[in-house]
Amino acid sequence: MASVDYRSLAADILKEVGGEENVSSAVHCATRLRLRLKDESLANTETIEKLPGVITVMKAGGQYQVVVGDNVPRVFAELGKISRFGTEDAQEDAPAKGNLFNRFIDMVSGIFTPMLWPLAGSGLFKAFLTMATTFGWAQPTDQTYVILSAAADALFYFLPVFLAVTAARRFKANQFTAMAVAAALVYPSIIALAADGKPVHFAGIPVVMMSYTSSVIPIIVAVWLLGYLERFLQQILPSAIRNFLVPLLSIAIMVPLTLMTVGPVTTFISTGISHGVSAIFGFAPWLAGAIMGGLWQVFVLFGLHWGFVPLMANDLATLHYSIMFGPVVPAVLAQAAAMLAVALRSKSAKRREVAAPAALSGFLAGVTEPGIYGVNLPLKKPFYFGIAGGAIGGAIAGMGGSAATAFVFPSLLSLPAFSQVGSFAVLMIGVLAAVLIAFLLTFFFGPREQADDAVTAAAPAAPVATPGSVTVLAPVSGAVVALADVQDKVFASGAMGAGVGIVPEEDAVYSPVSGTVKAAMKTGHAYGIKSDDGVEVLVHIGIDTVQMKGEGFAPAVARGDRVEAGQLLATVDRAKVLEAGYDTTTLMVVTNTKDLTAVVPLGAGRLTHGVPALDVEL
Repeated sequence: MASVDYRSLAADILKEVGGEENVSSAVHCATRLRLRLKDESLANTETIEKLPGVITVMKAGGQYQVVVGDNVPRVFAELGKISRFGTEDAQEDAPAKGNLFNRFIDMVSGIFTPMLWPLAGSGLFKAFLTMATTFGWAQPTDQTYVILSAAADALFYFLPVFLAVTAARRFKANQFTAMAVAAALVYPSIIALAADGKPVHFAGIPVVMMSYTSSVIPIIVAVWLLGYLERFLQQILPSAIRNFLVPLLSIAIMVPLTLMTVGPVTTFISTGISHGVSAIFGFAPWLAGAIMGGLWQVFVLFGLHWGFVPLMANDLATLHYSIMFGPVVPAVLAQAAAMLAVALRSKSAKRREVAAPAALSGFLAGVTEPGIYGVNLPLKKPFYFGIAGGAIGGAIAGMGGSAATAFVFPSLLSLPAFSQVGSFAVLMIGVLAAVLIAFLLTFFFGPREQADDAVTAAAPAAPVATPGSVTVLAPVSGAVVALADVQDKVFASGAMGAGVGIVPEEDAVYSPVSGTVKAAMKTGHAYGIKSDDGVEVLVHIGIDTVQMKGEGFAPAVARGDRVEAGQLLATVDRAKVLEAGYDTTTLMVVTNTKDLTAVVPLGAGRLTHGVPALDVEL
């Protein structure tokens, strides 16, 4: 495969399946391009099978599958350069199955994942600046502080622009066009129109303005629509003018459309909620406090919190305090407490590295975005436990009449702003209750993630191989199936190499060799490992499980990682795989079999993970 021209191969495949216009979608798994064709009769299958680098072609599950082998990511990358079918990131981040709310959470978390570290760093930066002003080490009017504040706050202020990039990857829109739409939403003159409060019209149509700085949902919705608009324009516009007219029309349509739809809808909903909560404070402060404390982070997630800002600001201007602020403190600190519990409880070093600084920025600066999108939302339960703690703590704060006398980010360092109105002692009880509830529930009942480099103690060490041979271990425990008998045409034919199938009896999958992970699908269903001796092993969990889009799979390693024989690769919920209608058989093949002297299966009947399964003669 080293001599294969992958750009030419991608172009030839695209041509022989009937051209780009005959392809509805294109993704890839560990070994094959998976195309959905509008008309399969237009595909020249015999010609494709003869292309250099193609192993075979198979049709299954409504897909036209071109089997390429380990180098399929390179072919797919080249396909993305010559067609509209996106990039590696776009296809690997496909939405998971499940109920609508879970899919929404998975989508938002996936969009935020690439920027988690900058978010965590900026949040911590803001926490340190808040601490500096609280203790009098710096003044907000100092020029040095202004510059540092801009550096710390820029990512949050221009968050829609950053989200446009990752959302465009997911929704297969042009990244730079998406950024242009996002930038227009936070353009100074647009911000000024929103702040001015005067009626705004576009072509005679009234436009309800709102601030889009730091917002999340509006740009995600806008980019989602942008993807459809771009694909429509690509199909109807002549090729001679398509390159410049598609972005021109996309920007010209999407910016006014977003301002005229997202703005009014968001403003209407948020204003209604804020006035409703404000009315409840009048006759049932504990109930209003529970709503504010429990749902504040949900409001922030959807950008609905902006509806409360004018009421809070008006209260501060007229009454010199705002009672709506009080329950927000437990809400924020409860989510930070859940992050702290994850940082202490999770066995995943990668998760802890995000959770710890995110918790610190939440406690000290009231900045919860890094932890919400990188920890609590992806794990779900910590987010729910934070809501529970915030609701109870908010109800207590509401009963105490706690209010803020300044417009601040609710945090530990801003607590002095809540000491003048209402019962500060009751507020502290509410904060403590919120923190303890969120922390203890997450610590004891939250998800217990596996260690990133977990090695099973029960797995026996690989035997010392004789000179010129390598022993490949069983990745799972279970009944052995001859490769020729597995329910997958490509693997059964031996086209991918010699190996073995095992029907697993457990949910953990382990590395069969010591070496480097050369391929790790983010869907968690397949891993390619090159051993220290040059043996290339593919571990494929289940048959056709790429269709599950990662649901039920929990990867423990990533591409480029060093692994030892017996180290955990992933865990899989076999019940979900079976429920989805897929075969759980784990396939292990040596993909460079043709370069080796022999690959001989060693076991029959049943194997335990970690025992020899294949003998490879170099």
